Amino acid sequence: MKLVKLVKLNNLQYNANRDPNVYRRPINKEFRLQALLDGQGTAKCNFTVDGENKGNATVNLPGTFECKFSYKAPGSYVGKLVIEGNGETYSQDIRIDVIEHAWIG
Repeated sequence: MKLVKLVKLNNLQYNANRDPNVYRRPINKEFRLQALLDGQGTAKCNFTVDGENKGNATVNLPGTFECKFSYKAPGSYVGKLVIEGNGETYSQDIRIDVIEHAWIG
């Protein structure tokens, strides 16, 4: 049984090979990260970006870990999602792209 069934960023299934445009947000606009978890017991969930904690929780399994965050400056960041539960550790790098302003048109 897999601990992590699905990871979503901004309500879309996260896929590192997908065009990063679909996940981008302008400054001060909220990102939403979710991990859908399976199993029994509890899982420790943590999401950090450049060493800064963006969200952590203990989730009852099966369940969902969710965190929301935004940035005040444009740029590209790499976040690390770590989930431990059921004797398993799941880790994934997640690219966060922040643009100066929303597309017009």
